[in-house]
Amino acid sequence: MNYSYRFVAVAALFVTCLLAANILIVKQIYVLGLTLPAAIIIFPLSYVFGDVLTEVYGYAQARRVIWLGFFCNLLLVIAIWLVGILPAAPVFDAQAAYDRILGSAPRFLIASFLAYLAGEFLNSYVLAKMKILTRGKWLWTRTIGSTVAGQGVDTVIVLSIGFYGALPNEVILTMMFWHWIFKSAYEALATPFTYWLVAHLKRTEKIDKYDYDTNFNPLRAD
Repeated sequence: MNYSYRFVAVAALFVTCLLAANILIVKQIYVLGLTLPAAIIIFPLSYVFGDVLTEVYGYAQARRVIWLGFFCNLLLVIAIWLVGILPAAPVFDAQAAYDRILGSAPRFLIASFLAYLAGEFLNSYVLAKMKILTRGKWLWTRTIGSTVAGQGVDTVIVLSIGFYGALPNEVILTMMFWHWIFKSAYEALATPFTYWLVAHLKRTEKIDKYDYDTNFNPLRAD
């Protein structure tokens, strides 16, 4: 398949949001009386671009980009880890800060990887199926509905694996609820932008994929 620069641009934005979120997550911010990871300002955008990819180009193309994001993230993690264990130069006096900010614990890395794959694939699957069910109408129901499902799974996995045993269960459940609500609300607010981008791509690319005969196995390589 020949990929247009528009497809490549959306895929690049998707991956950039993912990589940025995994660096920003180390900082906690305080918004509207809630303590949230700073990554929340950009990570939901990966779902917006994921929705656009599935809506316009179909599940199979979105699947390729989801795996691309996974391996780009894995490469980033390996590079950060390798730099962290290499001896620091005498002029570099911030090794402790480097380790604290970028040296994520294996537990959180596993949680992040599993949550990403489960959430993104569920998001893409639900949107593709809803597009067929709605016959391409009511885009907002697909983008919001798929995000509610995908972000819900993502949030449950990352917070349960990341914090189980470290925080009281009621605290974890409260974090799950508000993270899920915040991310879903983010998607709803982005609906006008999503509508514009989808309409622009469908018009310029002359494509509007329906996944009637698509194999939804996330492990397929085609």
